[in-house]
Amino acid sequence: MTGTCIYQVLADGVVILHLFFIVFVILGGMLVLVRPKIIWLHIPCVIWGILIELTGGICPLTPLELYLRTKTGESAYTGDFVIHYIEPIIYPGGLTRELQILFSIAVIMVNTAVYTWVFLRHKKKR
Repeated sequence: MTGTCIYQVLADGVVILHLFFIVFVILGGMLVLVRPKIIWLHIPCVIWGILIELTGGICPLTPLELYLRTKTGESAYTGDFVIHYIEPIIYPGGLTRELQILFSIAVIMVNTAVYTWVFLRHKKKR
């Protein structure tokens, strides 16, 4: 495996990790229902995701992925699965500040609903 190929695999891996992180932020509260100890990982991730969206910040995974892409010599994305099917989910075209705020509100609402359910379920068991 050449150095360029290794960077390509690493860059694709970062994109997949990024996607899993986003899904975990949005839906990870549901894991708390079956694995309550996950709450200690999930809540900081939710806070991070909301802060990144509300402040318009950039997740450190994005510059890492771009750095790895430049190490492959890529100037533009090529036609593999990860780039065509996963990256548009993470980096949607036309992403505006208003959409970022809406995404933050959606994350807050989903997680508030899940954690309310978790809390009420836990309280009922007592």
